[in-house]
Amino acid sequence: MNYKSLIIAFAFGASLSSCAQSKKSDTPQPGQRERLAINLADPTMLYTGNTYYLFGTNDHNSGNGFIAYSSTDGDNWKEFTALTKGDAFGTTGFWAPQIFSYNNKWYMAYTANENIAIATADSPKGPFKQSTIKQLDAPVKQIDPFVFTDDNGKKYLYHVRLTNGNRIFVAEMNDDFSAINESTLKECISGAVNTQPWENAQNVDWTVTEGVTVLKHKGKYYMIYSANDFRNIDYAVGYAVADNPLGPWVKYSGNPIISRKDLGINGTGHGDFFTDKDGNLEYVFHTHNSNTTVGPRKTAVIKAAFVDGGDGTDKIVVDTKTFHYLLLP
Repeated sequence: MNYKSLIIAFAFGASLSSCAQSKKSDTPQPGQRERLAINLADPTMLYTGNTYYLFGTNDHNSGNGFIAYSSTDGDNWKEFTALTKGDAFGTTGFWAPQIFSYNNKWYMAYTANENIAIATADSPKGPFKQSTIKQLDAPVKQIDPFVFTDDNGKKYLYHVRLTNGNRIFVAEMNDDFSAINESTLKECISGAVNTQPWENAQNVDWTVTEGVTVLKHKGKYYMIYSANDFRNIDYAVGYAVADNPLGPWVKYSGNPIISRKDLGINGTGHGDFFTDKDGNLEYVFHTHNSNTTVGPRKTAVIKAAFVDGGDGTDKIVVDTKTFHYLLLP
């Protein structure tokens, strides 16, 4: 089962994770050199086999596959190559990977050439490859895949279709993740439908909702997503809730839950939830390089939790005090 489909319930009373503790390295001590932030956009992270694995889009080298990082303590990271161009679908634009396990095999769902492909490996460290090099069939360009396996074994592909905007869709997948059932395809949310003011900060015609992650908690489905173009200073994170993986989805009235207004840094968004070695829930995402420069985008982490929403549905909250960048050694 996809580890992200496990029911998650955490509280802020728990101690900060070892990943969060890397914040101590943000300020160098006298005589120490400054540690630079890891520059992966659209990041995803998981903890398995006593090791953290971090994947994402490399702004400087997105045409050659995916570099990634591993760490046993969440602070000291080692680079490795997770997927090499030529071993799987794609010649350019390798973006937004998701890593998950199923039946003792590891999968990478990713974007290349503005299409979605899925490669496999024997471990989360890869190398991820395809025996038959191809993308998932679709009549339109599509990006930002997220594969979710429910408790009953049904599989779903959440993704973005580039049609009159960046719009989030979902469809059931077959058991080997090689195709979707087009008859089940449904639009989830978009900046053009039931728009919340934060989702179209610049009032553009091509609205953007993307970077989707789905969690199941107390029988409800939480879709976490980003809105606005990633180059927009108001790129931010919100979520919606449903009783069924196919929706309908109700957007949280308190959106966005992560934004520049909360953290003081531009371009906060497009990430993924993970559980650390202590079972705490955290969200890894990217920010602009600075408040004057978009790229290369920097990888950050913030602690999160489900708390009582007062209406029978728990809400997701983040602890802004735990925000920190992941740093190179």
